[in-house]
This record gives sequence, C-alpha cells and structure tokens, in this order.
Amino acid sequence: MKRNVSLSEISDGRLYNSNDMVKADCRGCAGCFRCCTGMGNSVVLDPYDVYRLRRGLGKGLTELLAEGAVALNVVDGVILPNLMMAGPEERCFYLNAEGRCSIHESRPGICRLFPLGRFYENGDFKYFLQIGECGFSNRSKVKVSRWIDTPEPGRNHDFICRWHYLVKDLEEAVAGAQDMDRAKRLNLLMLQTFYLEPYEREEDFYGQFSERLECYEADMAGFFGK
Repeated sequence: MKRNVSLSEISDGRLYNSNDMVKADCRGCAGCFRCCTGMGNSVVLDPYDVYRLRRGLGKGLTELLAEGAVALNVVDGVILPNLMMAGPEERCFYLNAEGRCSIHESRPGICRLFPLGRFYENGDFKYFLQIGECGFSNRSKVKVSRWIDTPEPGRNHDFICRWHYLVKDLEEAVAGAQDMDRAKRLNLLMLQTFYLEPYEREEDFYGQFSERLECYEADMAGFFGK
C-alpha cells in the first residue's frame, strides 16, 4: 500500500538496488511474529501473489475468498484482494499456532519485502529500509535480491513496475469516472482479468500476465471509445 509520508520519516535515508546489502535479515525472527498481526488490509496481493498461492495451495482467488483467507477491499478507489487478519490478536490467516508462516514458500511479495518497502519514481522503483516497523533489533546484512527470494528477479522487477503503474492508471480512471456504476465496471474488469480467472499453475506466470494485459488494454480502449 502507498504511504503518504516522506522517506526521511520512515527510512534510513537510503535507496537500495537488488544487488545492495541491507540490514533486513532477522535470522528467522527468533519466535517474533509482530509483523504477522494487526496488519489490517495492508497485505495487498498482486496477480503474481495469487499465482504463487495457486501453485502452492492449489486454490484460486475465488476459493481463497470463500474460505476467509483473503478479502476484497478498496485501496485508493481500486478494489484489490488482501490477506485476512483473524481473531482477537488479528493474526494473519496463515499464521500457525507456533507463530510461524504456514505458507512461507508461497508468501506474498509484501511479506517477502518486509522490512523493506518500494519507492517508485520515473517508471521504475528502488527499495528502502523501513525503521520502527520490525521488532527485531539486531538484524544482519543481506543482499536485497536474496532477502526477497523470488525467481527471475529481472522479469519480476519488470512485472512489478508494469503492475504498479497499471493500478495507478486505474486509480486515475476511477477517480475521473462520472458515476459509481462506471467506476464499478472498471474495477470488475481489472478483477476478472487479473485475479478471478485462475492462472495455469504449471505455465509461466509472466507470459500469462502479458496475454491478460494485452486483452485488458484492448478492453480499456473499447471502454473509453479509443
């Protein structure tokens, strides 16, 4: 999720590339799971997260919604899925009784990033280290790409950029919609194209995403009469 604050307020003042070393490694968290509780609807899922969950759990977004693991919420005017928090401690749906992530291999990108964040500028992004967010005080240095632990980092970086600015364009389109019905139809087009239609588990995600993006852009052009 976007945060309307300055980097100087929430970071160590540096921007990092994927090959940089950063003090993010909490060495297995040593029993701490503070970042897995009380997160509200902030763990927003992008299409790659949904694909990764489908590969790991064998479930599409419709099934995840039905079992209460995921919910749909409005983020800056756009309807997007997020992981659910549950119980009096507001624990992540996938946090087990021992306070460990039960889907660690399939965990979403936001979870992989933490305590890093992304700073977007000029069609690209870099990483920053959040301060005051992680309760583990004696973190060690780790290469950013190793910490995020995602295959094909170059293709993933390209996808993240494309997705971020696509959502940003949708935010502007929804904000400029003349009525609520138009905004709803724009959101439903996004959800159906990139989320609700199940991804093929054994096929390349980025190829599937590019195909869907092409269809989406054509549908959007027709929607606005271009």
